[in-house]
Amino acid sequence: MTIRLAPARKAAPIFFSPVQQRRVAQRAANDNAVAPRRDPVLREALLHFARFGLGAATVARDKAHDAFFAGDRAGYDHWLAICRALDQRMAAAVAAHAKSPAR
Repeated sequence: MTIRLAPARKAAPIFFSPVQQRRVAQRAANDNAVAPRRDPVLREALLHFARFGLGAATVARDKAHDAFFAGDRAGYDHWLAICRALDQRMAAAVAAHAKSPAR
């Protein structure tokens, strides 16, 4: 039994006329001239993600909790920023929990 697949749409022409070449060239964008943005929190978050994989946000959340309960405000802010870069909802929940009054 043979399986045949049909293309979803008509293939683009291989050869473009000069008018088509100008249209395609006008749509092209070159962003190489833009200087890369240096964001240290993003870099730290990516390194943390490389180390812990998909559980990186959870690890950052746990470290933020530990720093908060240890009274380390700088450590808490650092880990919360990394958690926010990886998972904004989780970071919002951590920040809301930290702001809630003690029961």
